[in-house]
Amino acid sequence: MSILLKNTTYIDWKTLEFRNTNILIEKGLNREIQFVDNIENQKADQTIDCKGKLVTKSFAVGHHHVYSALARGMGAPKKNPENFYEILQYVWWTLDKALDKDMIEASALTTAMACAKAGSTFVIDHHASPNFIEGSLDIIANAFDQVGVNHLLCYEITDRDGFENAEQGLSETENYLKSNQGLVGLHASFTVNDEIMRRSVNLMEKMSSGIHIHVAEDLYDQRHCHDNYNKRVIERLNDFGVLNSSKTILGHCLHINEKEREIIKKSKSFVVQNMESNLNNKVGYFNSKGLGDKIILGTDGMHSDMLQSAKAAFFVGQGFDTIGYDSAYERFRKVHDYIALNQFDGDGENNLVILDYDSPTEINQDNFLGHFIFGINSNHVNDVISNGKLIVKDRKIQNVNESEILKFSKEQSVRLWEKMNE
Repeated sequence: MSILLKNTTYIDWKTLEFRNTNILIEKGLNREIQFVDNIENQKADQTIDCKGKLVTKSFAVGHHHVYSALARGMGAPKKNPENFYEILQYVWWTLDKALDKDMIEASALTTAMACAKAGSTFVIDHHASPNFIEGSLDIIANAFDQVGVNHLLCYEITDRDGFENAEQGLSETENYLKSNQGLVGLHASFTVNDEIMRRSVNLMEKMSSGIHIHVAEDLYDQRHCHDNYNKRVIERLNDFGVLNSSKTILGHCLHINEKEREIIKKSKSFVVQNMESNLNNKVGYFNSKGLGDKIILGTDGMHSDMLQSAKAAFFVGQGFDTIGYDSAYERFRKVHDYIALNQFDGDGENNLVILDYDSPTEINQDNFLGHFIFGINSNHVNDVISNGKLIVKDRKIQNVNESEILKFSKEQSVRLWEKMNE
């Protein structure tokens, strides 16, 4: 199975070099692409004329929450949250406890479709469904596979709902990792006691994986850690060996001091920035000072649009961070380095996005970053190729029936909202 893209303007995602060429794409995991000058005798199963369009590597989401997909438009919580902990308690922990099999499936299918239509073919997700843990990761994986989006999943292990719940999270994680690539998920330091933390890190080491955890998203995390363990969050995680793996992802990292930043910089771990979620929760602003360059971008379940996340990081960062056109793009693309470094499957060169970018000004290698920040957005995503297979064509999902899934998800959202109000 092969696809020929003819008359392309190809942009190398690393060098930003522009190249007028034709591209032959083979189906399969981690395949290279072939640049072809003469296509007269070139055979392919499918040919797409890309004249006037831009072709480049597709995108990847560094931190997502499938479980939040059905939250859009839901009613107000039973109590108006007055701080971050109450936002979790009355909104997200109420929602995730209400999730069942059908709700999780609807959430995963709609998330995968949204990611694909926004140009992402790889998603790193952090899942929670405390009353439906066993098999939840397989449900999400199957949904993403149906749409054609590659994934790196984990279940959010926590003892906030009791030891038995944490045990189930550990069991689900181990069972999933036996036959799938994935991570060991933890909610946050303040909901993971020492025993569960130790067992999670042991599982990480046993399965040659990494930890995916929220870190100092709010000052509450630091206060809890100081009061209960007499140390700061990064110090606690480091003492347990969480930061020893290059597969470890530290979410948010807003309220950390210089010592913690130095520990992170010297470690193998990556930090994921989620600007819009931080704004929504009023928890603070990300600052990259002293963290090094292992910074990736995520959506934190707010949406599935990585181009939007990059713009948010850039614009908000003008007042609270040191970030320019180049570093915004670097963070946007750093997730590919994370995936490659850790040899995860599903982000090969045969993952491409075709942009129908109708710019009123010239675009070239020298000014591409200006277009990236101020021009290109997900509305320009015309076609998406994942593992050499076309999963979005002319802005339409190809592998599943989008209208049927949206009908299903609307039904499940009503069920979810009713259950949350019980």
